[in-house]
Amino acid sequence: MQKLRGRVWIASFLALISLLGSALPQVALAAASQPAPAGNVTFKDESGDTTTPIKHVIVIIGENHTYDNVFGTYQPVHGQTVNNLLSEGIVTASGNLGKHVSKAQQETATDTKAYQLTPTKTGKYQTLPQPYTTYAQGQPQNVPDQRFPANLPNGPYQITKYVPYENSYIGDPLHRFYQMWQQQDGGKADLYTWVHETAGDDNGALPPKPTNQGALSMGYYNMSTGDAPFFKQMADTYASSDNYHQAVMGGTGANHIMLGTGDSAYYQDAQGRPTVPPSNQIENPNPKPGTNNNYTQDGYSGGSYSNCSDPSQPGVNQIQSYIHSLPYAPFRNGDCAPGAYYLLNNYLPGYTPSGQLSSGTPYIVPPQKFPTIADELSARNVSWKYYGQGMNDGKTPSQYFCPICDPFQYATSIMTTSKKNNLQDFTQFQKDVTNNTLPAVSFIKPDEIHDGHPASSSLSIFENYSKDIVNEVKSNPKLFKDTAILITFDEGGGYYDSGYIQPLTFFGDGPRVPLMVVSPYSKRGYVDHTYNDHVSILKFIEANWKLHTLSSRSLDNLPNPRTSAYNPYKPVNGPAIGNLMELFNFHHDD
Repeated sequence: MQKLRGRVWIASFLALISLLGSALPQVALAAASQPAPAGNVTFKDESGDTTTPIKHVIVIIGENHTYDNVFGTYQPVHGQTVNNLLSEGIVTASGNLGKHVSKAQQETATDTKAYQLTPTKTGKYQTLPQPYTTYAQGQPQNVPDQRFPANLPNGPYQITKYVPYENSYIGDPLHRFYQMWQQQDGGKADLYTWVHETAGDDNGALPPKPTNQGALSMGYYNMSTGDAPFFKQMADTYASSDNYHQAVMGGTGANHIMLGTGDSAYYQDAQGRPTVPPSNQIENPNPKPGTNNNYTQDGYSGGSYSNCSDPSQPGVNQIQSYIHSLPYAPFRNGDCAPGAYYLLNNYLPGYTPSGQLSSGTPYIVPPQKFPTIADELSARNVSWKYYGQGMNDGKTPSQYFCPICDPFQYATSIMTTSKKNNLQDFTQFQKDVTNNTLPAVSFIKPDEIHDGHPASSSLSIFENYSKDIVNEVKSNPKLFKDTAILITFDEGGGYYDSGYIQPLTFFGDGPRVPLMVVSPYSKRGYVDHTYNDHVSILKFIEANWKLHTLSSRSLDNLPNPRTSAYNPYKPVNGPAIGNLMELFNFHHDD
């Protein structure tokens, strides 16, 4: 069966979708219609009790593009600065290589014994290998993509020199946890191509299967020549960040969980105690015998958990040693609990959208006991919803619906209570905008067709999807006047990025991804350099509605960054992440 998207569904995942449980209640929850507490207590909606003028936050989450992949040649409005491929002199505005391209040139390496975070280098690529199609729609599968040259110069290349921007499907770069750590090469970011060419995800196959990647990771879109025009317009008109990061070095599932909880899922029993997953579900990035860096067990039919508290586990000591060599201590509360095998990539959540236990495949994350931002919002009587495109109002979800993308489907506290009724189809969002019944906090997840994921979607499709939502909200002035729309991406999808990464724990952070903040209160044309990641969204929601942090482990406990005058990107009090407040001006008169 054809693999779908970079989180790459195994066949049994899609089979499960057709079995997803009973229908969600046909309920349109208004902003003030959270379930009443038990007893005779009268429900009081406190959604409007905020510390800023923002009464509605809408979070739109696309898929798999780094900041440089989208904003690599962005030129901000007068008075603003940006850190990207263009400003670093790595490329030119016309899409050619710049005089400082050596900063981004890719190297080869050797790693034949055990997983190495910084393997021995063996030289630079003379030319980059031809990008592959992987499973791109409308293209022959898993072959060199003949639309691209077979001798690309060593450095980032403009994708749209070879394919049109609008609705072009290109191959999907590799983007899993241990690969993402390794491609960074201890901060030098010079092993993207080599890792993608060698690591594989074939779970022990001998001889190893071809990687079918080429230099997919080094492609970027060019705003200076007209690519991503709406995103450019939003950055010019409102506010954006050039220092916002995926929170986990890994795929879709782990990053969405972090976005909803500030924490990571682990394999556990019904009481929430750590247990050992099946052996074929444990990661082993050590190279197979006789190979150069072809991982032993890492792929979409197994290999997504690691016991990162045990330095003897494959790959663990290399990452932990690197983190503990840094000039600051990592966030220990949010690191690896003893004996816990943490999810690093993608498995199905423990529940279907209707609250039934997931079944039909062994690759399911056990129901999780962690608290979520939805629990904290509900406890404070602040309304919220998760709108999943393709959820189909509780009927059997579309095959393009993303079950691994909903952080709340992993949580027992949501899915075994009436709070699960707040998971609704995207069509309900459109009704809520029209009827002025939008909740205080909305999470929007497009389906696989519209989410921008390489191969199964495109950046232009997600851009137009986001544009429709922004225009729809802006067409309701009563709503938009106190709304902040946050447009971001779950993770970089394996694409190259030149930005600084601040390790917080074993899990991440990962590379930069775009963030645009569309609001009447956004600073006009502002490019924020504050170090942020997905948990910064939680920190903003918590600060705005006076909520508690979610747990002692959650990364929302981290302080806001302080920086030095000569480097606004790197916190001097690390580990630290912002709360997005710097992107707003709450004192203007217009």
